[in-house]
Amino acid sequence: MTILEQIVADKRLEVAVRKQVIPMEHIRKMSQGLKQGRSLKQALSDSSTGIISEFKRKSPSKGSIYMDAKVVPVVQAYQDAGCTGVSILTDYEYFGGTIGDFKEGRAVLNCPVLRKDFVIDPYQVYESKILGADVILLIAASLTLDEAYDLGELAHELGMEVLLEVHAEEELDYISRYTDMVGVNNRNLKVFKTDVQTSFDLASKIPSNIIRISESGLSDPSTVKALRKVGYQGFLMGEAFMKNNQPGEALKDFIKGMTL
Repeated sequence: MTILEQIVADKRLEVAVRKQVIPMEHIRKMSQGLKQGRSLKQALSDSSTGIISEFKRKSPSKGSIYMDAKVVPVVQAYQDAGCTGVSILTDYEYFGGTIGDFKEGRAVLNCPVLRKDFVIDPYQVYESKILGADVILLIAASLTLDEAYDLGELAHELGMEVLLEVHAEEELDYISRYTDMVGVNNRNLKVFKTDVQTSFDLASKIPSNIIRISESGLSDPSTVKALRKVGYQGFLMGEAFMKNNQPGEALKDFIKGMTL
């Protein structure tokens, strides 16, 4: 079993437990009538930096990054530093994130917020809407084509956008009418090896009407500037900032580096 397969198996168990606490029918009703979310797609189109700064305490590939981090001061500092959007992890087992983190972060942010998790069940889509997510992440490698389509359709029905994450050219088949943005993960989630060349290789293969986002392994402003030249408008970055005890300052310095 690959790391991704193990994560997805654990996530199915986690969601099953949550369904016992709050049944599907109840959470579906709670999600109805909530307002349309903010558009990350539009924010990236209008942004000169395109940085989606991420709050995460650890990862399967790097282990502990900043375990004592508190979400509110970090995401507020990100927003003050000029991020285009914020990504907040809600997976506890592998990333040290919680639903509570998302609630607290969402409450103090005015920019679009991505709920970063392994979404494999409609229950999580309804849950994301209730939490105030503007965008959900759908990882092609963890879903069938039909699952990705149905989850994307539900997200749109609830007024959220969809970031489809891919790692290989064949996963571009997952792009559908419900795909707002495509994120190319430079980290292979099956073996957790990172290579930014993946983003360069797939850039021209993504339809021109889709917002392109490069994810993982980004630590140098020059790399981001090079990716912008091949069509990327968004850059999802977490570790580069969270390994610093002042993530907001790290983001501020990175943005300065992009303008040099």
